[in-house]
Amino acid sequence: MTTRDLLRKILVTPSLAPAVRTNGTATGTAVDLRGFDSAVLAVSFGTWTDGTHTPSAVHSVDGTTYTACAASDLDGAFAAVSSAAGNNTVQQVGYIGAQRYVKMVIATTGATTGALSHASVIAGAPRNAPTQ
Repeated sequence: MTTRDLLRKILVTPSLAPAVRTNGTATGTAVDLRGFDSAVLAVSFGTWTDGTHTPSAVHSVDGTTYTACAASDLDGAFAAVSSAAGNNTVQQVGYIGAQRYVKMVIATTGATTGALSHASVIAGAPRNAPTQ
Protein backbone atom coordinates (compact mmCIF):
# COMPACT_ATOMS: atom_id res chain seq x y z
CA MET A 1 0.00 0.00 0.00
CA THR A 2 1.52 3.30 -1.08
CA THR A 3 1.18 6.51 0.85
CA ARG A 4 -1.16 7.80 -1.86
CA ASP A 5 -3.58 4.93 -1.47
CA LEU A 6 -7.04 6.20 -0.55
CA LEU A 7 -9.06 3.10 -1.45
CA ARG A 8 -8.38 1.40 1.85
CA LYS A 9 -8.86 4.55 3.95
CA ILE A 10 -12.44 5.36 2.91
CA LEU A 11 -15.72 3.55 2.48
CA VAL A 12 -18.21 4.81 -0.13
CA THR A 13 -21.80 3.74 0.57
CA PRO A 14 -24.79 4.65 -1.61
CA SER A 15 -27.68 6.15 0.34
CA LEU A 16 -29.95 7.06 -2.60
CA ALA A 17 -29.71 4.92 -5.72
CA PRO A 18 -29.52 6.72 -9.08
CA ALA A 19 -33.04 7.59 -10.24
CA VAL A 20 -35.07 10.27 -11.96
CA ARG A 21 -36.85 12.05 -9.12
CA THR A 22 -40.21 13.76 -9.50
CA ASN A 23 -42.47 15.32 -6.86
CA GLY A 24 -42.05 13.94 -3.38
CA THR A 25 -39.35 13.19 -0.87
CA ALA A 26 -36.81 10.43 -1.42
CA THR A 27 -35.12 9.24 1.76
CA GLY A 28 -32.04 7.09 1.37
CA THR A 29 -30.90 4.07 3.31
CA ALA A 30 -28.99 4.58 6.54
CA VAL A 31 -25.19 4.57 6.55
CA ASP A 32 -23.50 3.44 9.76
CA LEU A 33 -20.47 5.60 10.58
CA ARG A 34 -19.29 3.37 13.43
CA GLY A 35 -15.54 2.91 13.21
CA PHE A 36 -14.97 6.11 11.21
CA ASP A 37 -14.01 9.57 12.43
CA SER A 38 -15.06 11.62 9.38
CA ALA A 39 -17.59 11.63 6.56
CA VAL A 40 -18.54 13.51 3.40
CA LEU A 41 -22.09 13.58 2.06
CA ALA A 42 -22.14 13.70 -1.74
CA VAL A 43 -25.06 14.30 -4.11
CA SER A 44 -24.70 14.11 -7.88
CA PHE A 45 -27.16 15.37 -10.45
CA GLY A 46 -27.39 14.31 -14.07
CA THR A 47 -29.89 15.83 -16.46
CA TRP A 48 -32.34 18.31 -14.94
CA THR A 49 -35.57 18.96 -16.86
CA ASP A 50 -37.83 20.66 -14.31
CA GLY A 51 -38.67 21.12 -10.67
CA THR A 52 -36.71 22.11 -7.61
CA HIS A 53 -34.57 19.37 -6.09
CA THR A 54 -33.36 20.09 -2.56
CA PRO A 55 -30.79 17.76 -0.99
CA SER A 56 -30.39 17.44 2.77
CA ALA A 57 -29.35 14.93 5.40
CA VAL A 58 -30.84 13.40 8.53
CA HIS A 59 -29.00 11.63 11.33
CA SER A 60 -29.68 9.34 14.27
CA VAL A 61 -28.08 7.95 17.40
CA ASP A 62 -29.96 4.64 17.26
CA GLY A 63 -30.79 4.10 13.57
CA THR A 64 -34.51 4.43 14.33
CA THR A 65 -35.33 8.05 15.14
CA TYR A 66 -33.93 10.55 12.62
CA THR A 67 -33.74 14.34 12.81
CA ALA A 68 -32.56 16.88 10.26
CA CYS A 69 -28.89 17.76 10.42
CA ALA A 70 -28.44 21.29 11.73
CA ALA A 71 -26.01 23.71 10.10
CA SER A 72 -23.63 23.03 13.01
CA ASP A 73 -23.56 19.33 12.01
CA LEU A 74 -22.37 20.15 8.50
CA ASP A 75 -19.26 21.71 7.00
CA GLY A 76 -20.84 23.52 4.06
CA ALA A 77 -24.38 23.42 2.73
CA PHE A 78 -26.33 21.79 -0.07
CA ALA A 79 -27.88 23.98 -2.77
CA ALA A 80 -31.23 23.31 -4.41
CA VAL A 81 -31.08 22.45 -8.11
CA SER A 82 -33.79 24.26 -10.03
CA SER A 83 -32.29 24.95 -13.46
CA ALA A 84 -30.08 23.44 -16.14
CA ALA A 85 -27.11 25.00 -14.33
CA GLY A 86 -27.39 22.01 -11.98
CA ASN A 87 -26.85 19.47 -14.79
CA ASN A 88 -23.94 17.10 -14.23
CA THR A 89 -22.86 18.58 -10.91
CA VAL A 90 -21.65 17.10 -7.65
CA GLN A 91 -22.23 18.72 -4.26
CA GLN A 92 -20.09 17.68 -1.29
CA VAL A 93 -20.71 18.61 2.34
CA GLY A 94 -18.71 17.47 5.34
CA TYR A 95 -20.58 15.73 8.14
CA ILE A 96 -19.21 16.86 11.51
CA GLY A 97 -22.13 15.77 13.68
CA ALA A 98 -21.81 13.23 16.47
CA GLN A 99 -24.53 10.77 15.41
CA ARG A 100 -23.77 7.21 14.36
CA TYR A 101 -26.20 6.94 11.42
CA VAL A 102 -26.81 9.30 8.51
CA LYS A 103 -29.21 9.25 5.53
CA MET A 104 -29.45 11.46 2.48
CA VAL A 105 -32.76 13.07 1.48
CA ILE A 106 -33.85 14.78 -1.74
CA ALA A 107 -37.14 16.72 -1.69
CA THR A 108 -38.59 17.52 -5.13
CA THR A 109 -41.37 19.98 -5.95
CA GLY A 110 -42.80 21.35 -9.20
CA ALA A 111 -41.47 18.48 -11.32
CA THR A 112 -43.14 16.67 -14.17
CA THR A 113 -40.11 14.86 -15.60
CA GLY A 114 -37.67 15.78 -12.80
CA ALA A 115 -33.93 15.26 -12.57
CA LEU A 116 -31.54 12.34 -12.32
CA SER A 117 -29.81 12.21 -8.95
CA HIS A 118 -27.81 9.94 -6.66
CA ALA A 119 -26.37 10.34 -3.15
CA SER A 120 -23.56 8.60 -1.29
CA VAL A 121 -21.84 8.87 2.06
CA ILE A 122 -18.04 8.65 2.04
CA ALA A 123 -16.74 7.60 5.45
CA GLY A 124 -13.08 8.31 6.19
CA ALA A 125 -10.45 8.25 8.88
CA PRO A 126 -11.17 4.63 9.81
CA ARG A 127 -10.17 3.46 13.25
CA ASN A 128 -9.24 0.13 11.67
CA ALA A 129 -7.78 0.08 8.17
CA PRO A 130 -7.80 -1.25 5.56
CA THR A 131 -11.53 -0.76 4.91
CA GLN A 132 -11.49 -3.12 1.91
